[in-house]
Amino acid sequence: MNFSRNLALKYSVFSLARNAFSHHERWPEAWRSPDPKAEYDVIIVGAGGHGLATAYYLAKEHGISNVAVVEKGWLGGGNTGRNTTIVRSNYLLDANARFYEFSLKLWEGLSRDLNFNLMFSQRGVINLAHSDPQLDAYARRGNAMRLNGIDAELLSREEIQRRVPLLDCSRKARFPITGGLLQPRGGVARHDAVAWGFARAADARGVDIIQNCEVTGIHKQGNRVTGVETTRGYIGARKIGLAVAGNSSRLAAMAGVTLPIESHVLQAMVTEPLKPVLHTVVTSGASHLYISQTDKGEILMGGDLDGYNSYAQRGNLPLIEHVIQAAVSLFPFLSRTRLMRTWGGVMDMTMDGSPIIGKLPVEGLYMNGGWCYGGFKATPGSGWVFAWTLAKDQPHELNAAFNLDRFHSGWLLDEKGAGATPGAH
Repeated sequence: MNFSRNLALKYSVFSLARNAFSHHERWPEAWRSPDPKAEYDVIIVGAGGHGLATAYYLAKEHGISNVAVVEKGWLGGGNTGRNTTIVRSNYLLDANARFYEFSLKLWEGLSRDLNFNLMFSQRGVINLAHSDPQLDAYARRGNAMRLNGIDAELLSREEIQRRVPLLDCSRKARFPITGGLLQPRGGVARHDAVAWGFARAADARGVDIIQNCEVTGIHKQGNRVTGVETTRGYIGARKIGLAVAGNSSRLAAMAGVTLPIESHVLQAMVTEPLKPVLHTVVTSGASHLYISQTDKGEILMGGDLDGYNSYAQRGNLPLIEHVIQAAVSLFPFLSRTRLMRTWGGVMDMTMDGSPIIGKLPVEGLYMNGGWCYGGFKATPGSGWVFAWTLAKDQPHELNAAFNLDRFHSGWLLDEKGAGATPGAH
């Protein structure tokens, strides 16, 4: 036993040293790049976190591995790589609280489940209150969270100052702080590692991941889907799941479905790397800011939506300036840092701020979208329930409330914990 262990250790060290000097040319591929087959049981459109997680759980939980994930660009090149990496479950409404808490519990064991380091860090998420009424609203939300078994702590201004020393908690601050709501189990994860981990695990279970394969049409026979037309030819499928973030309305329209969604761009940016100075995630609805520090030392900031519809994945100077003003107001030390890069992610905004995870009014067509500000933190939970829905042709109890029909019936989930808006986060 000791001989085998020592031999394995020596081989491991030798392999590490060999690859360190190989300039990557002999590194094995983490997942295959297969040509598309003529037909699959399920096609998932979109190789971001949600699509890859869905494929993984289809294979793992339901034994459905004849699955293709098709992506118009490169794996993880959409919103999965264009977000602010925050993970939390601090929601008020029961349906949202239960779903996001389920997702957070999956996050807590996900690196082990995927056998891939996602750099998941439960450093806590603090929502700043800037008035007594806002603090009362946070107390209500915190109590609702605790009733749903979710961790929540109401903080005073002094407690926040101790936790975040560089935050301007003075009485003369532009955004005076009266307190806040802390979820200690919230935090961040490495966004691209999430895509890589799910891709690697799904591929190992037989899922085909097909990049540079844009869907240009959805084929139907009567009111049932039969497959997709792509830039790499026609691919047949019994079921099609859309997980395409800000392009949900475009893809659904190919099947004749109109969604209650608008697409907007959300701005984010990072500074030059600094030594560790910010040890938690801080959000401020009043100033439209959320901020944290990455493992590379960059100060990562996000803000509010651009004020017009767009599919552009690029920065917008007025919004960038607005975010920087808010950041410098709350954290004056940032005034001397350099902005390193900015980007925009396309958000598919539903009319009530909650997602759509379920069947569309075309047989065999399903949707996972409408995530507004909060898609990243939902990644494992959304993939799990969407896989259930695809496999069983019915929603799980955790996503039953996130159906498209609610916009007809009026049973909306108008959640004020959805994003960087007043009263949100």
